Amino acid sequence: MRRSLAAAFTLAMLVAPPLAAAEPIPEQHLSLEQGRLLAVHSLGTGKPELTLDLTRALLRADRRDHLAWYLRAAAQARLKTPGAGRRSAARAYRFSPDSAGKFRAAQLAARLSVQDERPTLAQIWLRRTAIHAPDDVSEKRIAADYKILRRINPWSFQLRGELKPSNNVNNGADSTLEVIDGVPTLGRFGPRSVALEGTVGVLDMSLSRRLHESRYSLTTLSLRGYVQRVALSSDAKAKAATLAQQSRTSVPRNSEFGSTYAELNLTHAFAIGAPERKSSAAIGISFGSAWYGGDKSYDLIKLTARRSWQLSARTGLTVHGMAEQRLDPRGPSQDGEVFGLGARVNRKLQNGDQIDVSVALRDIRSGHVNTSNRTATLRLGYQFAKPLGPAKVSTGLILGRSDYPQFIAGFPARHLPDGREDTSLYADVNLFFEDYDYAGFAPTLRLRAGKKDSNHSRFQSRELSLSLGIQSKF
Repeated sequence: MRRSLAAAFTLAMLVAPPLAAAEPIPEQHLSLEQGRLLAVHSLGTGKPELTLDLTRALLRADRRDHLAWYLRAAAQARLKTPGAGRRSAARAYRFSPDSAGKFRAAQLAARLSVQDERPTLAQIWLRRTAIHAPDDVSEKRIAADYKILRRINPWSFQLRGELKPSNNVNNGADSTLEVIDGVPTLGRFGPRSVALEGTVGVLDMSLSRRLHESRYSLTTLSLRGYVQRVALSSDAKAKAATLAQQSRTSVPRNSEFGSTYAELNLTHAFAIGAPERKSSAAIGISFGSAWYGGDKSYDLIKLTARRSWQLSARTGLTVHGMAEQRLDPRGPSQDGEVFGLGARVNRKLQNGDQIDVSVALRDIRSGHVNTSNRTATLRLGYQFAKPLGPAKVSTGLILGRSDYPQFIAGFPARHLPDGREDTSLYADVNLFFEDYDYAGFAPTLRLRAGKKDSNHSRFQSRELSLSLGIQSKF
């Protein structure tokens, strides 16, 4: 026996003109199926008010009727009440039993969020539609809509996460024996100075707000938080305990290797010359604080500048510089001024692959000789346009050279005659599995290997790590 609506529909009053007062009005009871069909018909024939009445009765009979909630949301959209419609669409999404229903409801909720001038909510609903997208065409349409919303929305949020097992989570030395310029000393390193294996977790978040935008300029205020935490493996804890006993020091804890950085940044970017030249520049000022091992290291104020040129249809050049003043340092080793200069050339090849070459120079002038240094870094990158199997692939090779004109080390401590010199070589392979996404977020995998050589054995190290992260597709 078919269920009937909890409240009877007076069909003559709903769809027919009023009759004479003396005539009796026949009351007709509709089944749920008939009520749904009538609601669909009334919406299709331009009677959203009637649709609301019908869905109200349907929901009295069953509060989890996803079709009734969807029809109610569509009717509210017709009646220019997007806020109420979005809430109805959210319930339709919640109660829909299959992906097709959830996709349809999420799409409607996204459109109503735009009408309600809630672009951030619209972006959230678009990501939900990506979970239930039926095909590649729908996914491409979602990505295109998301890019439009990103331009509309003055707020922007970015999130990057990474989990990295590594054989050197603390950037420690390969050996416990101190060797300077090839000559062993009497010194031995404690548990905090040698390489320890474990897992590194990273969470990098940023929230931005466009303060002003025109055709030729953009001013943005952003807040960034970077958190890195370390978990030592059981073998590393056993090794650290043995070294601590030998050196008569305490056993290191995981929290001692964690770092945190927070920054508030104001940036003004502007076009230079004709728009078709795609030439631009930007200036910025940042205020930040850095912590290591749970203790505050220093505050900072930083000025940045960038200039970009589009040299040809496939080649671009960017030059950037920075000057940083560290304030209120915890100690002389955290004090100082930092100056940087860099350049990057990227070229897109005819087959769609991309080559990146970048160089960076940095000069740190610290209150302690052991942290005053000059560094040069060269990075070569290659990104393949076509995926390799299920993954998009990019690679990188990094060469680095650091020079410390003066350095105090050894047992007993003394100035190294030629200072300290480090040379590093690292390579990485990055895989992006965009077909295995959830709500537009897909996994990444990075393999990194390399070594650093130094005339002081404390700074000779090797690293082999495998990172698992997440990245947005759009």
